Amino acid sequence: MQVLILNGVNLDVLGRRDPSVYGGISLNELETRIYEWAHELGVSVRCRQSNSEGEFIGWIHDAYDDADALVVNPGAWTHYSYAIHDALEPFAGPVVEVHLSNIEGREDWRRHSVIADVVSHRVLGKGPEGYRDALVHLQGGAS
Repeated sequence: MQVLILNGVNLDVLGRRDPSVYGGISLNELETRIYEWAHELGVSVRCRQSNSEGEFIGWIHDAYDDADALVVNPGAWTHYSYAIHDALEPFAGPVVEVHLSNIEGREDWRRHSVIADVVSHRVLGKGPEGYRDALVHLQGGAS
């Protein structure tokens, strides 16, 4: 299984953002863990991060032909980017939405995900482990 993991806006500054919310881990450390978990689970992954919405959408379009599944954390785009919603909609494989924090327990504006109706599974508020849960889910396991 080929899984593309897409992290969106501001995830490149993990480790500088509030550790009580985001866990104090850097993006590099997060990606290292993801690659380790994928190896343990026998899953092939590629991690990408962008602060450019157009680039993020382009990677989703590329995934139509190159990936079996997606794990997406669009960051703040989650709450308003219908362009990302529309890009995810035609993807034929499963899509898992992941957020380090529990967005449903945060500020009102963060509680709504415009992509929730086009994903097959959501993992909220489990910190970095949420990405492992997403990979386990994609393998058909409990998460």
